Amino acid sequence: MPLYNLMEDAATAEICRAQLWHWLKFEAPFDDGRAFTPDLFEHWFGEEVGLLAEAPNIAEAARLMHNRRRRPRRVPDLPAYELLD
Repeated sequence: MPLYNLMEDAATAEICRAQLWHWLKFEAPFDDGRAFTPDLFEHWFGEEVGLLAEAPNIAEAARLMHNRRRRPRRVPDLPAYELLD
């Protein structure tokens, strides 16, 4: 389903979600030797959401992103569409 006639918006979001899931599943290594673990994700995610706390709809967007990053593959439901005006 296109978002304001821009299908690439939904596709880009899904590619990002899948990439994040993949990095977490395999604990992708950084150049400095650290691994991208769920704990590190939670830490960084909390920091970034905190920096954006004043942005409109950030809490709901963060909740959607956080819930969907756990999904191993694309799922047909796209709960964000229900929130569009």
